[in-house]
Amino acid sequence: MQTVAIIGVGAMGTAITQGLESAGWSKLDLRLSDASVNRVGELTGAGYLAWTDPTIAAESARVVVLAVKPAIVPGVLAELAPSVGPGHVVVSIAAGVRLVTLEGGLPSVPCVRAMPNTPALVGEGITGYAAGIAATDGDIADAAAVLAAIGDVVRVEESDLDAVTAVSGSGPAYVFLLAEALAEAARAEGLDTDAAEELARQTVVGAGALLGSDPATAEELRRRVTSPNGTTEAAIKSFEQDGFRRIVRNAVRAARVRSEELGAE
Repeated sequence: MQTVAIIGVGAMGTAITQGLESAGWSKLDLRLSDASVNRVGELTGAGYLAWTDPTIAAESARVVVLAVKPAIVPGVLAELAPSVGPGHVVVSIAAGVRLVTLEGGLPSVPCVRAMPNTPALVGEGITGYAAGIAATDGDIADAAAVLAAIGDVVRVEESDLDAVTAVSGSGPAYVFLLAEALAEAARAEGLDTDAAEELARQTVVGAGALLGSDPATAEELRRRVTSPNGTTEAAIKSFEQDGFRRIVRNAVRAARVRSEELGAE
């Protein structure tokens, strides 16, 4: 296993750490760094190699994952610059931080920009990623192997990462909104709150599990459950008449535009 440094061990950094362990990395393969002294104490107490100084974590690692807030990335790059070189590959999951920023702070270092989503917290994420100009096929493969520890991976051009953000990065919130709306509709039809919440939650969970396990497309799965002249068909027709697809397209476009704006700030 390639050694991996994770700089920033918050929610997503922790998810990556746990995903790597589940995928076969040992604690000795990992180098963790966090600005919080208390967090570092927790990590070392749990048997990890951990430091507040990111340079110590990074210098002996093959893959360096930046899981810090976007605003502090330039400062972290400046700290890491003396310790990382062409033998490393740096993977940033900081939203909106572009490859030009990463490569500007770490000249000649292979860099990969990635956008995971929150289902990574339960090992069911999907990450879109784009490689920088210095990244070789081997660098990209090593970066992808680390990202695959938290779910599926899809390589795209960097210009497409704003769309990836709009679809999968923000997408879990759209699904949660659907569950929220289903529960509200259930209550409006007379179900009590507990029953409404459970029915909505498990319907979304179950449908997602079926979509993940059946090779059929979402369209085919929808057709299978939509009997002619049945209740589901009545609901689908109502969705379509109210412009459901247009609403989704507009929402994704709004998220993409905002992602572009944030990246330019």
